[in-house]
Amino acid sequence: MIIIFFGPPGAGKGTQSEYLVNNDNFIQISTGDLLRNEVETQSNYGLKIKKIIDKGELITDELMFDILDQHLTKIKQKKKLIFDGYPRNLKQADILNKLLNKHDLKLDKILFLNVKREEIENRISGRLICSKCSKIFNTNLKSKYNEIHSCGDQYLQKRVDDNYKTILKRYDLYMKETAPLINFYQNHIGFYEIDGNKEIKQISEQIRGFINA
Repeated sequence: MIIIFFGPPGAGKGTQSEYLVNNDNFIQISTGDLLRNEVETQSNYGLKIKKIIDKGELITDELMFDILDQHLTKIKQKKKLIFDGYPRNLKQADILNKLLNKHDLKLDKILFLNVKREEIENRISGRLICSKCSKIFNTNLKSKYNEIHSCGDQYLQKRVDDNYKTILKRYDLYMKETAPLINFYQNHIGFYEIDGNKEIKQISEQIRGFINA
């Protein structure tokens, strides 16, 4: 089964993908993680990618195609994959179709997490990510870190692009380029719109219901 999660930045795509990875043996394909890995390993594209991410912009579709193509070659034997945050626009949706066809894969479910702008700002402004285990926490929620974190607070970091100015820029870019994907995918038999403003557990249960439908 191949799943796409899409929605505005901070909608919870990574959190819900992690839930399916831990509970249903999915493999998460996070374009953000792939790009950060390029930067951390100081690949040929790493420095260029870092500059683009720091500005809150997106890398070229051609480069993303190459990175995803290489990654799919390594993991395509796995039958349950999640594309977290990709595609982001109509051109990338076409690219993804070509990638899936190339690797003899088929798109089954498209899950759209719809979240209000005010909620997005609240989530991203308080978001912390553990550099050791990659878990996501939020200081703006009621509990201190939302759950027990065994790695230690010293590993909790704020992403360089999680600031108010960049949040607005990323959201506006989403509205311009990603929102049209709703029209592109809404006639797909596996398309579901989810209220991403609800509690995490409620959203997870709803998603599992859609997947098992």
